[in-house]
Amino acid sequence: MPLDAAELSSISSLLRQLSQRVGAMGEAAARGDEEDVANELFGVERALSGAERKLGRLVARHS
Repeated sequence: MPLDAAELSSISSLLRQLSQRVGAMGEAAARGDEEDVANELFGVERALSGAERKLGRLVARHS
């Protein structure tokens, strides 16, 4: 089955948006002295950003 580059690109955009939203929540938690929560959210942000990069590389290889 061929890759649907447009669908993967759309998913990549969603991951970018989620990453930004989670990062903003992490920053807010850090400002509110909730370091444990902030650290967890920043970890989620990194994971989402990593997934976005992987999808981008996959789309680039198969376009």
